[in-house]
Amino acid sequence: MRFELDEYHRGVADEELLSDLKRVATVIGKDRVTLDEYKAAGKFHPSTLQRRFGSWFKALEAAGLQKTRTLGLTEEDYFENLESVWETLGRQPRYAEIRAPLSKYSAGAYDKRFGSWRRALNAFVAWVGQDDDSPFASTGPAAPLTTESRPVSVRLRFRILERDLFRCVACGRSPATHPGVVLHVDHKIPRARGGTSVEGNLQSLCQDCNLGKSDHVPATGNTSDDGGGLTRR
Repeated sequence: MRFELDEYHRGVADEELLSDLKRVATVIGKDRVTLDEYKAAGKFHPSTLQRRFGSWFKALEAAGLQKTRTLGLTEEDYFENLESVWETLGRQPRYAEIRAPLSKYSAGAYDKRFGSWRRALNAFVAWVGQDDDSPFASTGPAAPLTTESRPVSVRLRFRILERDLFRCVACGRSPATHPGVVLHVDHKIPRARGGTSVEGNLQSLCQDCNLGKSDHVPATGNTSDDGGGLTRR
């Protein structure tokens, strides 16, 4: 058996430490590096950088990288990220799937914010189901947004995509089956022609089909604008 001492890094220059940290970020293709990621791919031990720069976050800052901790985020930030992941997968995400590059925030971040992954999902479902679909708060004497004037909020958009099984109703493609496909929520009767932002007048279209449709009103089919309840399929 051959015994070897670990390499001694106390005298390594700051520039070399930061260069290796940036190298790991390039290797994993991210603008931030966690302690575990650096431990797996870095030349030095994370504690070496922590001691040298005062903390892991200060080391990231010195290297020009983004911090890994999700401080200052609102619940809406977490929900909008979860909506994006859900749309990409076309189904409810699993705990192990909440990680980069699919998710901006880790599963552990959801645990800390909501108490558990299950509680995060329950809070998300409750948020999606809220009746107030306006993403704006009133900032003055102007009249509140109505179904005739309001844009499609993240919550309403998610409900339409879920109703349409996260796929284009025209061509059937989805981000889950065709990576790179981008879904839009389209007004069947365009807003410019009097269409309103209610569920009965909204549909899921991929970017290509939506651009092809432009502002044409379909000659046939359901263009109901009655705002009926969400249909689960």
